[in-house]
Amino acid sequence: MNAISNSQLGLLYLAHLLISADGIIDAKEYQALAKIRIKESISDQDFKTFEETVRSKRERDIYREGIELMNNCTEEEKLNAFVHLYKMSEIDGRVHIKEVRLLLYTIKSAGIEFNDVVARAQALTDY
Repeated sequence: MNAISNSQLGLLYLAHLLISADGIIDAKEYQALAKIRIKESISDQDFKTFEETVRSKRERDIYREGIELMNNCTEEEKLNAFVHLYKMSEIDGRVHIKEVRLLLYTIKSAGIEFNDVVARAQALTDY
């Protein structure tokens, strides 16, 4: 995964957790992830390598690594990543409490303002 940036990989780690947070893996969430991969220019090879890597990790380790990667990003990269995650949490038509907790805690851990994420997410029309 040499070509993948910290923000891209951190986003993938956190998206993986978000998709499985409510215990229901919805096809709409995978479609949203595919759109995110396109928008963020994450190659098929990098994604495949990510998927192989994440299979052997515990949830706690995925979270820790995702946050570490995010904390090595610029404020703009962090904000963009969390906007993607916020929009992804809404995509299946129901926002589960575990998704809310994950989003709030990760946003706080990354030092981003939740209101900034919501404002930017609401301004997007192409999701």
